[in-house]
Amino acid sequence: MPAFDASKITVIFVLGGPGSGKGTQCDNLVTDFGFKHLSAGDLLREEKSRDGSPLKAKIEYWIKEGMVVPQEVLVQLLTDAMTATLANPPPFAPGSTLADAWSGGRGRFLIDGYPRAMDQALMFDANVVQSKFVLFMNTSEDVMRQRMVQRGRGDDNDETIWKRFVTFHNTSLPVVEHYRSEGKVVDVDASPAPEAVYAQIKAALAQRLGV
Repeated sequence: MPAFDASKITVIFVLGGPGSGKGTQCDNLVTDFGFKHLSAGDLLREEKSRDGSPLKAKIEYWIKEGMVVPQEVLVQLLTDAMTATLANPPPFAPGSTLADAWSGGRGRFLIDGYPRAMDQALMFDANVVQSKFVLFMNTSEDVMRQRMVQRGRGDDNDETIWKRFVTFHNTSLPVVEHYRSEGKVVDVDASPAPEAVYAQIKAALAQRLGV
């Protein structure tokens, strides 16, 4: 039995290779569509930094090796974050369209960097809530590598970047193709400047969500 009602909860998976610009575009969608943005990577880093976390050492190892995190760990972190958000929804002006999206137990979530493997996708849809569709940020490895180097995050070294590319191609792309076979993928060319990429995304989501 799913934890949430799919008639009330909208979940969009935002997928793309490391450095494809998922976080930047999610920030734009939060403003215009009233989504709560949940990053699987951020949730893992927060848990890794949490005092007394029994997962600290394991998460450090998984991130260093560019590995797929066990499905049970991410599903629990995401479920907890969604539950906390529904208990304390984002503030919007009363009576506005965005406020209505969070009234009566409703909510909108962007989950980026997840699912990274088929078992994660199937477990989330079955046990958390059925996702609406996937927003797929598609660009080249050269573009992604350049962006990752520019952002200067501590775990973005050459070895880790290479491992993350391998993991993405071997485990995440099959997830995209699975949802594509169900007609549940919105493809976006993520190579241009962020403003041009967002123009594509905004038009596609407005059509899909009927807003």
